[in-house]
Amino acid sequence: MAAQRAYTTHPLVLRRVTVRRVEEVTPRMRRVVLGGEDLAAFTRDGIGHPGFAAPGFDDHVKLILAADGDVRAALPAQLPHGIEWTPAEHRLTRDYTPRRVDLDAGELHLDFVVHGDGPAESWSAAAREGDELWFVGPKSSLRLPERLDWIQLVGDETALPAIGRFLDERPLDVPAHVLVTVSDDAARQDLAVCDGDTVTWVLAEPGDAAALESAVRALPVPPGEGYVWAAAESRALLPVRRYLQRERKFPKDRVNITGYWHREEPAAPEAEASAEASAAPAAPAGIPSPLPWLAARAALQLGVVDTVADTPGISADALAHRLGVPGPGIAVLLPLLAAYDVVVGADGNGLRLGAAGEELLDDHEREEYTGHEADVLLALAHLAPALRGGTSPWRVASGATLHDTVADDAERYGELVEECEQLVFLLTGLTADPLWEGVGTCLLTGPGSASMAAALDDAGRRLRLRIAEEGVPAEVLRGHVPAPDRIDWTGGPADVAVAAKALAYRTDEEAVRLLTRLAGWTGTAVLVEASRPDGLSPHAAEAALHAFTATGSPLRDSAAIASLAERSGWRVERTVALGWGAEATVLRRD
Repeated sequence: MAAQRAYTTHPLVLRRVTVRRVEEVTPRMRRVVLGGEDLAAFTRDGIGHPGFAAPGFDDHVKLILAADGDVRAALPAQLPHGIEWTPAEHRLTRDYTPRRVDLDAGELHLDFVVHGDGPAESWSAAAREGDELWFVGPKSSLRLPERLDWIQLVGDETALPAIGRFLDERPLDVPAHVLVTVSDDAARQDLAVCDGDTVTWVLAEPGDAAALESAVRALPVPPGEGYVWAAAESRALLPVRRYLQRERKFPKDRVNITGYWHREEPAAPEAEASAEASAAPAAPAGIPSPLPWLAARAALQLGVVDTVADTPGISADALAHRLGVPGPGIAVLLPLLAAYDVVVGADGNGLRLGAAGEELLDDHEREEYTGHEADVLLALAHLAPALRGGTSPWRVASGATLHDTVADDAERYGELVEECEQLVFLLTGLTADPLWEGVGTCLLTGPGSASMAAALDDAGRRLRLRIAEEGVPAEVLRGHVPAPDRIDWTGGPADVAVAAKALAYRTDEEAVRLLTRLAGWTGTAVLVEASRPDGLSPHAAEAALHAFTATGSPLRDSAAIASLAERSGWRVERTVALGWGAEATVLRRD
């Protein structure tokens, strides 16, 4: 059986609320109480939306602000089911945890740490009765394991709203052991503790990783099945994650660690002046050199980052010996790694990780350098010959299409499945579509199949599911889908087929073959793909080139998908906008 799913999804709705009152919880925490008709079910522009729901103690809503004060111009487009983040030059968004939700009173409470900086804190400082605020979310709620003996709640001041809400509402009837770092005793709050609970307050500067790690290590480990929830500055949590997973051997489904904010390190004035005086000539048009990226990739592949993390103070010679790297190999890497703060102490004082190195301890961060995403990036070295030859850089680099590569590599396919996990938050519009009326059997294909199965489960559609992937072991998907024992893993005829991100790693010819194959099994198919860049992504400009590198085709828009469908004997009936640049294309066979 698969492990319990970690999250429950919610419809994404843009809501308007107004300030009812502002309260000072402590000298370090300001509470803004919001209310409005949009917290109940409402209709806007002819579209009905459900009432606000945030059942999880650490749910997040995304506040929408504007650097130029024109919030209306910064708002996303509301879809019938979901949100489309249209381009907006001055849009600012910040995530906040609902401290309290009182739907009977029509109120939502948000707590803001008073630190004198940031657009959200500035808005809360100026908030007056009647001021409006727009927000989206939450998109999901954490599902805690059903059988636990205790829980640890760890965080800094930004985590207090979630911790306070947990203690107020008690989603688990188990002892709660709370650890909070605060920069001032005035930040302490009265918390709703029960018999068996413990609360530890630690004075530390915001983002102090050493203080947070030391305090977590000092916490007693109760007997029985436990769960650790932690939220604080993102880099301060990296040694905590490493301690819990490597030393305490906590299973991944018993740990939830979230970076709530990211500390920007200001450069010293003398350092800035020195940098200006000694700056080397810039690369053409300011294009950055790939050397630091390649050096970081090598440091991860060789084990430099992990070894320095495990053995702080290790010398360069000892590091080279431990890793089995002969000659001057490590010495070649260290100056560049030190220049980009991956390591410090490369001058002979003993090596330890810098801020960038600490970030590379996070699995998600290192995937950019060592996983499938990195391999696609490296294939861009063959961009020019690929463009001349009318093929994909991946094919020039590897001698095979990405689909053929993935079909023979379960680990790589597993990375695609994990990349598609966010898709589940966008599928409400598809699972609510009338096409499911009378449907009893659904065939799924593509790395997004697990997300599609989860979305159908969330929507209460208990269909007979079949999953068919060419050449890919079923075990790769089995651990990601709800109730895998109820799924037919051999494919076959179905009322509806859904190809979830199946075209994103196929060439046009491979896509046509897949669609032709589906036509032999069903008369209705749905293609779930990204048809335009995600408007919130900082890498939106790279989306088309990234897609071309993988498949030899730019990011396929609606017209390109329709063309592939027609070549396969399908006709496009309609498209369903899902948000974040994704859409579902409904196909029919005559």
